Amino acid sequence: MKSKKTLFGIIVLTILFSSVSSIARDYYQIKIYTLASKAQESVVDDYLRDAYLPALHRAGIKTVGVFKPIEEDPAAGTKIFVFIPLKNLGQIESVDDKIFEDKEYLKNGEAYLDAKHDNPPFVRIESVLLRAFEKHPDFFVPAYKTPKSDQIFELRSYQGPTEKLWRRKVHMFNEGGECALFKKLQFNAVFYGEVISGSDMPNLMYMTSFPDKKSNDEHWEAFRNHPDWKTLTDKSEYANTVSHIDKWLCHPTAYSDI
Repeated sequence: MKSKKTLFGIIVLTILFSSVSSIARDYYQIKIYTLASKAQESVVDDYLRDAYLPALHRAGIKTVGVFKPIEEDPAAGTKIFVFIPLKNLGQIESVDDKIFEDKEYLKNGEAYLDAKHDNPPFVRIESVLLRAFEKHPDFFVPAYKTPKSDQIFELRSYQGPTEKLWRRKVHMFNEGGECALFKKLQFNAVFYGEVISGSDMPNLMYMTSFPDKKSNDEHWEAFRNHPDWKTLTDKSEYANTVSHIDKWLCHPTAYSDI
């Protein structure tokens, strides 16, 4: 029969192991506004800047990113991406409840919220939910001295042909070392996340950032030619893990917290 001291030691080790192996990971919501005109873009901008972001701040979400494709990107003028970090999925419901009880939000967002059916402020809104990668459990806010209009935040989505192959790609980022190489080369990733609800599953998404377009281009060139990347892509277990890539080169808006 084990002594009380031995049993106590086993309990302590079990608790310690559990805490290490179950590190809390962030969740992210990315709202994607699809727009058809400058007029819609203006209404959504006013809403996000004057009503939605301030309401999120008052509801406890202090850092919200808002990004638009740069002029050279094919999606320029047609998309707005809103990045909302969450500590748990329950925040989505609780924050929405708080916002719609917020009189200041309802007042400042009136033009958007009370838009007529024949003059909507957007074409559609997509909401993507993600869980942060195990090896990168929280998000990062870079600090640049360049104007936001020069900064480049690139959002990428990698779709997998099957769920099993998609998991291998996630493994490639985590245990395989792809994220580590991005960090080594100073890609200043805002987040890495596994999509748990969205239109293009199975897929993962991540966002890199740089002070300007020149820096973005130079870093991607260095990445593609790095021997660690060439070694990683030669590994057979990571073959055919991506079936489609979507990517958007964006600037943060003037009112974005990131």
